Amino acid sequence: MRSISSTIALALALGLPGTNALGDTLLVESVESATSVAKPGNGMTMDGVLQQYGEPGSRAGPVGEPPISTWDYGNFVVYFENQHVIHSVVPHTR
Repeated sequence: MRSISSTIALALALGLPGTNALGDTLLVESVESATSVAKPGNGMTMDGVLQQYGEPGSRAGPVGEPPISTWDYGNFVVYFENQHVIHSVVPHTR
């Protein structure tokens, strides 16, 4: 019983480092849900993005393995793995 108490005390003294990631995730999800910019959803194809949003202002890539490409639309950026959207974000600085 004493070893369990000392383990709990040590975890509390260290600030429970495992809980920081949860707070960061909630903040990111909160910021993303607060944006009102319509952007492509995960899994959309490049052709679908072009049809719905038009030609991006700039394209970068593909680079790496798997190949990642980036399209910048000004008010949002789309990240593709191969031909499919893996993430769409609204840059913080805009």
